[in-house]
Amino acid sequence: MAAAEATKKAIDGAALIRRLRLASGLVLAFFVITHFLNHALGLIALEAMEQGRLYFMAFWRNKIGMYGLYGALLTHLGLGLWSLYKRRPILRVPPWELAQLALGLAIPPILVGHVFDTHFGFTLAGVDDTYAYVLLLLWVERPYGAVLQIALLLIAWLHACIGLHYWLRLRPWYPKALPALYSIALLLPVLALLGFVQGGLQVIALAETPMWLESYKQTIDYPDAAGWARIQNATNIGQQLFLGGIALALIGRGARRLAGLRRKGATVRYPDGSACRVAIGTSILEASRIAGRPHASVCGGRGRCSTCRVRIDAGEEYLPPPEAAETRVLRRIAAPPKVRLACQARPTGDVQVTPLLPATASARDALRAGRDSGGREQQVAILFADLRGYTKLSEDRLPFDTVFLLNRYFAETGQAITGAGGRIDKFIGDGVMALFGAEGGADPALACRQALAAARAIGEGLDRLNQTLAHELKEPLRLAMGLHVGPAIVGIMGYGTAMALTAIGDAVNTASRLESIAKDRDAQLAVSEALVLLAGTGLEAYPQEEVAIRGKREPMPVRLVARAADLPG
Repeated sequence: MAAAEATKKAIDGAALIRRLRLASGLVLAFFVITHFLNHALGLIALEAMEQGRLYFMAFWRNKIGMYGLYGALLTHLGLGLWSLYKRRPILRVPPWELAQLALGLAIPPILVGHVFDTHFGFTLAGVDDTYAYVLLLLWVERPYGAVLQIALLLIAWLHACIGLHYWLRLRPWYPKALPALYSIALLLPVLALLGFVQGGLQVIALAETPMWLESYKQTIDYPDAAGWARIQNATNIGQQLFLGGIALALIGRGARRLAGLRRKGATVRYPDGSACRVAIGTSILEASRIAGRPHASVCGGRGRCSTCRVRIDAGEEYLPPPEAAETRVLRRIAAPPKVRLACQARPTGDVQVTPLLPATASARDALRAGRDSGGREQQVAILFADLRGYTKLSEDRLPFDTVFLLNRYFAETGQAITGAGGRIDKFIGDGVMALFGAEGGADPALACRQALAAARAIGEGLDRLNQTLAHELKEPLRLAMGLHVGPAIVGIMGYGTAMALTAIGDAVNTASRLESIAKDRDAQLAVSEALVLLAGTGLEAYPQEEVAIRGKREPMPVRLVARAADLPG
């Protein structure tokens, strides 16, 4: 009970930390965006930068804005150090997580000097931190300061973009908005950098006039030697405190690891017989990383994506029940019993698990229904298509030419299938298998109509390809297709990186047999009467035949179509 209670507190604490990190990160990202916009005004003139600064300062230098900004900064910084302390296998996280952590830790040493030179400069040295003052300092007094400022600009923006991308990429609307967001992410820092450089060049030109330089320094009460000493001393203290925080986090990691080795642990076992012994409170995802096992986690173990989900084969009693966040994700993907998120499940005893998605699972897989992983039986329409005479076609061609031709054929076939609403299951040599209605809850009648539409589009695509390549082909490309509908077992099957959503069963075998029959009868398409009736599409122009199907006792009613492109729309 004590271990379960401790695990529950750990999960609640992790959820709170994620929310605080996200909220503070969004505040800082908004600050960076407004700061970049102010920098970009340098492309107009130094005066435009100063004018924009008035609005910038009005928002961020009032009490609410200032406390919110520095509160978010300290919170985000503190949580970054906490993450460094808590993250168990620091070198076994996905590259993007490691990159974001490294970029985040690189920001404070540079930022501390910039903050004390500007915002706290008027307190420590009485200076008015105008844009001209900052540019004078960075481009004239400290030439290396401009390089550091540019580095800070790029590092902070990359850190923010990585965080925003991995937060947003599970949103259904994000893929469509990605091109526009990518353009903004690229243009904004470029414009800010150009404005910063242009403003610096203007200040350099002004500083070459001694009268302007002396007059301006008197106007803003430019720091004297004592003022610069106070600023530099404060900068050094800030940098040392941050580096001390990193050292404490690393020392704490080592001490926690030693203490964990002395405490009672839990063993996580995998289907291949391997196992990993971990301390109580370690999640299954962390156990996989400690063991060096590839394990999908699109959201980085934050309990948002579901790609890390596992089936609990034994030891379910040693897992605390899912908390609200995990329950919400499991409900969204319609997860069957005994399925848990590996990043949220923290065993208090020995468990055996089976990862349900390949280690290469993407954000798209995160939105897939959980029941796909465990398998289900449902009505699906299956299409098989295969080039005829492929061996003869390739024997007189160079390998490059053969690959080029096949890729053109696959492009036409793939676009026809996906355009009709189907899903390409696999390419097999010069053949293709496609599923229609494989998604849970799909309408079988609609799936059949989509399959017929795909067959028609494939036929049209083949005609176009033959016309385009007429000067290269000794004879036109020919293909044979088989279409059938029936119950099949749909689920994610395979091993390692070869796992994918597919279907197996008698209906799949029958569709493959129909493709062979079309080839034997010199037709482009053999479609079962069952699919025609369910689709409700009249194919009366094509006579029905009773065809013997290998493996079936009774003949099957089938309609043979000489040209798939002639199918009714």
